[in-house]
Amino acid sequence: MKQRGFTLIELVAVVVLIGIALSVISLSFSKSMSSAKVQAVSRDLVAALRYTRGQAIVKGQQTALDLDMQNNTFQAPGKPLMRLPKEMHMTLLTAESEQTGATSGRIRFFADGASTGGHVSIFAGQREWRVNVNWLTGQVTREEVAVR
Repeated sequence: MKQRGFTLIELVAVVVLIGIALSVISLSFSKSMSSAKVQAVSRDLVAALRYTRGQAIVKGQQTALDLDMQNNTFQAPGKPLMRLPKEMHMTLLTAESEQTGATSGRIRFFADGASTGGHVSIFAGQREWRVNVNWLTGQVTREEVAVR
């Protein structure tokens, strides 16, 4: 009489294959989540910079977005302080006159829409998004920089 069923080796092989597939999927998912977080934070920073520029134009006076790299925070005028997630950090390149400390600075916008210019880089693991501010026009753009 022939018995039907699976051998122990076949069952172990299937369980191992399922484990490998799940680890590949979870690794891929965590990378895409990290990328999505960096994108979301960079979009928030772009929105804060554009808001700051808009306030300068509407009010007819200089306004500035303040950034603190040590505490990973930024703040638009009249808005709550925004904090980056712990796994991220940022760097600021701006005019020397806009550096308010060793790890802090600002990007200033003028009533005509122009700015002091510069860029803010947001890092999460190997990912980098750069938010650029054109000094002449005040235009704010965002780009993903090649993975380090």
